[in-house]
Amino acid sequence: MRQLKLTVAYDGTEFVGWQRQASGVSIQGLLESALSQIDGAEVQVHGAGRTDAGVHALAQVASARVANAHDAATLRRALNAQLPQTVRVLSIEEMPPDFHARFSATGKTYRYLILQSDTASPFLRQYVWHVPRTLDVAAMAAAAVAFRGSHDFSALQSTGSSVAHAIRTVTASNVTSWSPRSPSGQPLPIAVPDDASLVVYEVSANGFLRHMVRAMIGTLVEVGDKRRPPESISGVLAGRLRAAAGITAPPAGLWLVSVNYC
Repeated sequence: MRQLKLTVAYDGTEFVGWQRQASGVSIQGLLESALSQIDGAEVQVHGAGRTDAGVHALAQVASARVANAHDAATLRRALNAQLPQTVRVLSIEEMPPDFHARFSATGKTYRYLILQSDTASPFLRQYVWHVPRTLDVAAMAAAAVAFRGSHDFSALQSTGSSVAHAIRTVTASNVTSWSPRSPSGQPLPIAVPDDASLVVYEVSANGFLRHMVRAMIGTLVEVGDKRRPPESISGVLAGRLRAAAGITAPPAGLWLVSVNYC
């Protein structure tokens, strides 16, 4: 048996998320089906993170134990031939037997895109959160700093989540603005019309709770709308109450950018 590391990109719009569900098509299910067909036996795939329905990935990581002897390039081509065009295996690497996409990971980076424009192109609506007003990006950037460090993020996880604890360490939390007229050099997965701009939130941590990033951006947008001051973030974290934070932002604007390993 061989332990493989697969790096996968996908447009999450039409899927129920990464994880297998009782109904609906999942990324995990598609990969397991394709690998099982190639192996001639059931193959289980583990992902580094369970992205929700509608969330996208530039570089999700999965691990799987397989029996086939195909080299990485041949196996990648065989998998992509079976997968829908909205899911692509970017690379395959041989790993030690104890490698696990989730438990071996040391951190992840997510990016959230907010489109500021009077109207949103129908070709962008699945990849951004359309906010038809001007946000105070400087205030959002100041507020985002408070998320850095080790905190109990109970106020920013979905109610009913079952985790041992809600302490996570955020190593980066930055809000920037981007427009075609004044490019920042930020690598972005979509093209933006000349009359629009993006607010880009990027966050890295050793782990994330369910809906944590979407709750963070929902809270930051309230700061950008001047409905709460930037300094309120510390109080939200200290209070550990979900009701004290902002809404859970739509999934369409969220992108898993990368997964880190030692």
